[in-house]
Amino acid sequence: MLKRSLLLVLLIAVTATAVNAEDEWRRHQPTLTPEHSGTTQLLIAVSPVNSRIVWAAGAGGTYVVTTDGGSTWKSGVVPGAESLQFRDVQGVSDKVAYLMSIGDNTGDFRIYKTEDGGAHWTIQFTNTTVNAFYDCFAFWTPDRGIAHSDSVNGVFPEIRTTNGKTWESIAGNMPAALTGEASFSSSGTCITTQGRQNAWITTGGSSVARILATRDGGNTWNAYDTPLVSNANAGGFSVAFRDPWHGIVGGGALPTDNGTQAATSGDGGRSWTLTNKPPIPGAIFCLAYARGLELKDDRRGQDYFGHDGDHDHFGHEHDRTVVITTETQPNFDSGAAAWSPDEGQTWFKLPQVSGYWAVAFANPEAGWFVGNKGQILKISF
Repeated sequence: MLKRSLLLVLLIAVTATAVNAEDEWRRHQPTLTPEHSGTTQLLIAVSPVNSRIVWAAGAGGTYVVTTDGGSTWKSGVVPGAESLQFRDVQGVSDKVAYLMSIGDNTGDFRIYKTEDGGAHWTIQFTNTTVNAFYDCFAFWTPDRGIAHSDSVNGVFPEIRTTNGKTWESIAGNMPAALTGEASFSSSGTCITTQGRQNAWITTGGSSVARILATRDGGNTWNAYDTPLVSNANAGGFSVAFRDPWHGIVGGGALPTDNGTQAATSGDGGRSWTLTNKPPIPGAIFCLAYARGLELKDDRRGQDYFGHDGDHDHFGHEHDRTVVITTETQPNFDSGAAAWSPDEGQTWFKLPQVSGYWAVAFANPEAGWFVGNKGQILKISF
């Protein structure tokens, strides 16, 4: 009888602790602050350099940048790209950034770079592979990055830069593609980098949604299955890792409203477990850890891009905090957003947040949503 009583007391205590923790998280919903981008064009991707400098980009060849933490934004259009959409952006500094474009023609898939804050842009890469579709890119350092395309005739026509100037094919390094295997250029987050050489790509479009992973900067790759639903309109859309082993992938099925799915890995992407179902409809277009650039710190007070880091100001409270955005077809304006303090075990909807395509963080106090009609929303935990 005594053992049963003690067990009951322990169970009640554990339950009360869990409930109290959930109530505490619920009371600490993040602060959301609308900002003015200076454009009404759709913004698709966002890339904080730090808590002050942030780049974003989208339709109509448009980019926007802030150098004061979002108090003011400058918008511009890249000459010659007026009919293109920028589906990804990588900010390096207030002066340096990369853009990736898509369009209707083979040569519309391009990579641009500025080194003077957007005053001038140089085309570094123009696609010549028929049926290639470059969805996203990611960088380890300002000069080392990789760009991912849908498969073409069973091959992923990946490209890589090692000098920040020229891009070369590493298609021969990639795993063979499944029939119809592709990614989704939903928010520029179908690929993520971590450390000096780790990268992960999430795919769909075929019978299995997979993760393609490299540990050596793209020289060799492995392919791992995920439990996400996969077909021509479903699979993984967005992936992020907070260290070499722990990551999360999100996606689902379009156009259904109940296709929201996420899964986590604790072994570098080899195996995945579905999270609890997020409380919002649509496929996950983007997910991000609130740690932000703390992911890329080298533990010496700088991030990998050489900027002063402020990760020491933040503890580990938000190491597992994840924010997601979703979208539903065909209008792409009815998506929603939610966050989890524990990588998907518990979810909280962000009320009245909709129409955002992407979210990214510099740190837990400095994150940004971007989306329809030039909307920008700062999020701070």
